[in-house]
Amino acid sequence: MNSRIVIPQVAPEAYQALMNLEKYISTTSLTSTHKELIKIRASQVNGCAFCINMHTADARKLGETEQRIYLTSAWREADVFTEEEKAILALTEQVTLISNHVSDEVYQNAARLFDEKYLAEIILTIITINSWNRLAITTGLRAV
Repeated sequence: MNSRIVIPQVAPEAYQALMNLEKYISTTSLTSTHKELIKIRASQVNGCAFCINMHTADARKLGETEQRIYLTSAWREADVFTEEEKAILALTEQVTLISNHVSDEVYQNAARLFDEKYLAEIILTIITINSWNRLAITTGLRAV
């Protein structure tokens, strides 16, 4: 692949704004499991090898099992995820594939399971990882 733009060098203020959003996400009340499931699933949907590699490694360090990591891409057919985790994964997919919109059913299910603050933190985490995925894919970051 040809050399591509390095956003932190060319637009450091914008990159720092995205980093600040990531720092905010790290301070939320979301469990580390919920954060990593969001980051893994959105990265899978977007096809971001760099982020899949990073977040599956992070999930392992936090104690996530190989089985659950492998089954994240087929979570609907897997019995290893809780009702809450399935709601998060469904919302992650629909926000990531936003051109299809977020259905009332998926949103209301998540709203039933989580209070407003936690739901807001889920949504902001989904939006943030989608931004990182798009940055990594567009600029050609590669998984090692």
